[in-house]
Amino acid sequence: MPGHHSPRSRRAIERKGDVRERAILDTCEALLVQKGYDTMTVGDISQGAGITRGALYFYFGSKQEVVAALVARTVEHLWERSRVTAQSEEPRQAIAAAMRRTVELWNEHGPVFRTAIDLSLTVPEIGELWSRTADLFIAAITAVLERAGVQAGNEPEQASAMAAALCWMIERSFYQASQESREKLRQVSATCEHIWLVSAGLTA
Repeated sequence: MPGHHSPRSRRAIERKGDVRERAILDTCEALLVQKGYDTMTVGDISQGAGITRGALYFYFGSKQEVVAALVARTVEHLWERSRVTAQSEEPRQAIAAAMRRTVELWNEHGPVFRTAIDLSLTVPEIGELWSRTADLFIAAITAVLERAGVQAGNEPEQASAMAAALCWMIERSFYQASQESREKLRQVSATCEHIWLVSAGLTA
């Protein structure tokens, strides 16, 4: 009966699609490292993924769409880790863990994050993803500050306002440092961590 076949074959197609999609995104990330966004072409991506351009267009409409999907996949890890960190009990440990994980992710995926930041003003989909990521990070920082005893609220000296400033400071600092070296990123992370601790009133 045809009914018996269709769900199974549809599942098989989806599985094949997942593998292809992953290959496209992995290739795109590798090309961002090798060539950068401007130089890389749809042809480069399809060739690296071992498929035709036509097959690539079945999944993504443009180079921008491929990058948007890659950014989405990459920031998912960031969201997951931020959420876990925010729920961790002790503020000092939460701050140290958040910074350590952020450094790990920037070391693993620096070119993806830098491309996301570069394109966030001109590609609405990426801009939206990036500000949603920032909002989640700000929420995590706010939770840690409040647990450390900083008053809740949006006034300059209150948790939400401070968290937003800290988030964007960390974003820009990491963006700059990650282009230099891992060592520079580590130093900047230590400085950002110190400033976060000072903000939380946690430096003895």
